[in-house]
Amino acid sequence: MFFLSLVVSVVCTWFYVNSNPLSYFTEKALQQPLTNNIMSVMPQSKRMTGNIRPTDMAAVLAPNKQGDMAVFPMVWGFTHEAASQPIINCRIETADQKVLWRDSWFRRRCIIPASWYFEWGIPPSEVGFHNDNEQHSIKKEKFTIQPEGTEITYLAGLYRFEEHQGVQVPMFAVLTRESVSPVRAIHDRMPLILGKEDLRDWIRPDSDPASISKRALTNMVMEKAGNYPDPVPAYMQVDNGMDQHI
Repeated sequence: MFFLSLVVSVVCTWFYVNSNPLSYFTEKALQQPLTNNIMSVMPQSKRMTGNIRPTDMAAVLAPNKQGDMAVFPMVWGFTHEAASQPIINCRIETADQKVLWRDSWFRRRCIIPASWYFEWGIPPSEVGFHNDNEQHSIKKEKFTIQPEGTEITYLAGLYRFEEHQGVQVPMFAVLTRESVSPVRAIHDRMPLILGKEDLRDWIRPDSDPASISKRALTNMVMEKAGNYPDPVPAYMQVDNGMDQHI
């Protein structure tokens, strides 16, 4: 029997793709015939820059038929009949065990190039000065987070193919892990972020993802984010948000 566990938290609900340093990836993805095929059956925009949110299409790195790393358009979020919203994150601690993720963990791993990712949380200056009830009522702030000294944040993910109106659409999810400082001050989870030297090994089906994940980057920088140009969808509001993990 399949059990769906819903965790109320917000983990990597948006990430940002700066058009300049990431133009190589986005342009390659836009040139793929698959992009138009996806748009023919799903309400997607060709925009792969700026704020990328669940159900958006993004440029993703995965192996081609020859096993070489290539760029593909993919849609963010696995779908499942037991979930009302796309399942956007997968806990790395159980990725090799849960039915939804297991096959992808061993055979279909990908990399999502981003400039940084966003997280909502209680301002670090407020942590420890309020009880749980008071903290719940404190207005959350948005933060941008990325590895120190890097222009590109390589988010580790899983992907699979789903049939939508007769078209095989590649869908991806972002892997998450326990957070490290300074992220830990605002949230207990964060994406698994890899260094450039581990990208090719990560996407190889015959490599060991558990071993590679131990080399994940942990030296993060964080700062308060500016306002978004478009509103946060209702299901992603912090107080009512439902970030689904299985």
